[in-house]
Amino acid sequence: MSTRNRILDAAERLMRTIGLARTTTKEIARAAGCSEAALYKHFSSKEELFVRVLEERLPRLGPLLEEMVAGPGERSVEENLTEIARRAALFYESSFPIAASLYAEPRLLKRHHAALRELGTGPRKPLLALSAYLRAEREAGRVRPGADTDAAAALLLGACAQRAFLHDFPGGERPEQPVEEFAAALARTVLAGIGV
Repeated sequence: MSTRNRILDAAERLMRTIGLARTTTKEIARAAGCSEAALYKHFSSKEELFVRVLEERLPRLGPLLEEMVAGPGERSVEENLTEIARRAALFYESSFPIAASLYAEPRLLKRHHAALRELGTGPRKPLLALSAYLRAEREAGRVRPGADTDAAAALLLGACAQRAFLHDFPGGERPEQPVEEFAAALARTVLAGIGV
């Protein structure tokens, strides 16, 4: 296994177990079996490592959205929204435990936000991509004219993020809905508000 992959694996493992805020590059390097200097040959900062873990080790949401923006109309809007919701739910479920610790340290959160802006990424990127996909479908006549694509994107991704937040809070009388059922129901509900 390459040094870069060992570093990514170690970073993901540490970020999941002790959180992003408490994970240091020194700990990541030690867990990867390399020096901190070797880590910096592959990654410019802990924030870049976080972004690469999200992009390369968690369910892939960004590429799916980019693909759908480029080629709307290949599958039904409901099929596309179902797949987006499924991947978003899995992505947020995986990333929530990693990123949650940032909110406990305002200075670190501010530094993290600045680094994400510098890297050209962040949590708004999937929202903007989903809205762009829905606009492309609206232009193709498969989403109702005048439909608010920003609101629809926020509803779908917000529901996926809420599911991830509640994932670690068991309770209620019924078991958690399987992700496939959740995604299909969410897609149908959003489409009921914007479909033609």
